[in-house]
Amino acid sequence: MLRTDRAPIAVLLILLPLVCWSWIVVMARDMYGPMTGASAWMMTAAWDAPHLFLLWAMWAVMMIGMMLPAATPMIVLAGATARQMYLLACGYVVVWALFSVGATALQWGLMRMLVVNSMMELSSRRAGAVLLIVAGLYQWTPWKRACLTVCQSPTAFVMRRWRSGPWGAFRMGLEHGTYCVGCCWALMLLLFAGGVMNLTVIAALTAFVAFEKLVPVGAIGARISGTLLLSFAAWLLFVR
Repeated sequence: MLRTDRAPIAVLLILLPLVCWSWIVVMARDMYGPMTGASAWMMTAAWDAPHLFLLWAMWAVMMIGMMLPAATPMIVLAGATARQMYLLACGYVVVWALFSVGATALQWGLMRMLVVNSMMELSSRRAGAVLLIVAGLYQWTPWKRACLTVCQSPTAFVMRRWRSGPWGAFRMGLEHGTYCVGCCWALMLLLFAGGVMNLTVIAALTAFVAFEKLVPVGAIGARISGTLLLSFAAWLLFVR
């Protein structure tokens, strides 16, 4: 399969994330630079429908760039044909696009409450600590462990959830994307804590998510990272 269907693998797992990351880098450099290009639309007092759509598009592109590479094992294992690989990826992307609707609503609400400023950074240290606590506690929950187990076992997922046909491939992508959101939604809150367009934070989260899913360390890795997040939250609240 790898010999005969290299094109969709290259498009889905290399070209598409590369395009997304290029857009993220351009916008981030503009936001922390001249603010005359891709990020200028953020400087608005009225968040109408076009601005909210752009905010959603920013989140959707960022989620695709960050999360699609981590789905590589499942897409390669389950995609027997090029069409199936595209439909698997489409279902996976749809779930993260829906997650981006929630992230957009959260950011809009936080901006209206003046918790997030126009630079998409938290204006309160306590708010950042709260997000760290939420993310840290979730790393210890059985829901995190269950979703992470599925994400770490693409072969088992394909064997148990296999569905034939185009619609079946799309549904498999939806299901795997749902587990992926269940595994990582709390970690995505750290984008608010560190700055939504902070390239260092985005890259660090991408690397950590890939490590958590692709390296078979089991639930112990999530618990260690959760403890570190809780420790950092305590430092923000009581030491800094």
